[in-house]
Amino acid sequence: MSAASNSLLVGDWGTSSLRLWRLAPDGGVLAEARGADGLTTVADRAFEAVLERHLATLGAGSGEPVVLCGMVGARTGWVEAAYLPVPLDLAGIAPEATRVPGIRRPVFILPGLSQNDPARPDVMRGEETQLLGLAALEGGTPSGLVCMPGTHSKWVRLDEGRLSGFSTAMTGEVFALLRRHSVLAGVLDGQALADPASAAFVGAVRESLEAPAEVLSRLFALRAGFLLHGTPPSENLSRLSGLLIGAEIAAARSRWGNLDGVRLVASGAMAEVYLAALQAAGIHNPSVSDADACSRAGLLLAARRLTARSASEAAA
Repeated sequence: MSAASNSLLVGDWGTSSLRLWRLAPDGGVLAEARGADGLTTVADRAFEAVLERHLATLGAGSGEPVVLCGMVGARTGWVEAAYLPVPLDLAGIAPEATRVPGIRRPVFILPGLSQNDPARPDVMRGEETQLLGLAALEGGTPSGLVCMPGTHSKWVRLDEGRLSGFSTAMTGEVFALLRRHSVLAGVLDGQALADPASAAFVGAVRESLEAPAEVLSRLFALRAGFLLHGTPPSENLSRLSGLLIGAEIAAARSRWGNLDGVRLVASGAMAEVYLAALQAAGIHNPSVSDADACSRAGLLLAARRLTARSASEAAA
C-alpha cells in the first residue's frame, strides 16, 4: 500500500480482458485501467510485464501490492490459485490467496471454488469475489439464491454468509456458438442484441419453462420459421436468447426449488435480459446488484486483509 495515497490496487484478469482499479480506502474508484490483455493474448507468459504496463497508467509505485481475481489464477494462467472446496464461509476466501513467486511486487491471486460431489462436480473462478463483494455491500451474511449470468452462468446458494452449493449453466457460450457457428447463424445475421421486452423473447422463455425437453426442437424451428415464413432475424435472435435462458431457469428451478427473491448479480444489457426472463418466468421480487460494483467490493475486502499481511511479512 502506498503511504502517500493510502489506496489499494486490485484487478479482475480474465480470459479476454484485464481490468485494474486504484481504490480509495472506502472503495471509491480513484483510477481505472482496462484492456484486451486477457490470458489468451499474453505472449510468452509475460504476465508481469503486461501487469506492470497497466499499473503504470494508474501511477502505481514499485512496491505497492496488487490483489487479482479471475482466470489469471487458473491452471493455464499466471500462477494456479487452488480451488477451495464448498461448503465454506465467504470470509475464508481471502486468507487463502496465492502470492505470485519470484517477482518484486507483492501480487496476490484469489482462489476459485470447487464442488467435489461426484454427482455434481463444478468449479468457479472470479464469481467468488463478486459474492464476497455482495456480502460486503449488504453489510452482513446474506442468505438465499444468487444468479450470476455470463458465459458460464452460476446459481449459488448462500446460508448466512456460507456458500453451501452452486451450479453452472453454459448458456452464454452455447448462445455464442449457435449464433456464430451453427446452422442458425444465417437466420440471425446482423443482429447485435436480443430485445428482452419483445413478445418473441418473453414467449420463448415461457416455452422453455413449460416444455424444457423440447428446447432442441424449438431451436431448429428458428431456421424453419425463417425459411418457410420469413421470420425476421431480430425476432429469431430474441427467441434464441429466450429459449436458452428459459432452459437455464427451468434447470435452476429443478435444482433449487422456489426462485422467488433471487439476487441477480449482473450489469448492463445482461442485467436487463435476465431480469426480464425472471419476470417472464413469474419469479417474484428478484433484485439486481451491479456485477462490477460487487467485484470491486470483494477485491477491496480482500486487499485490506492481504496488504496488511504483506506489510507484516515485509516488517518481519
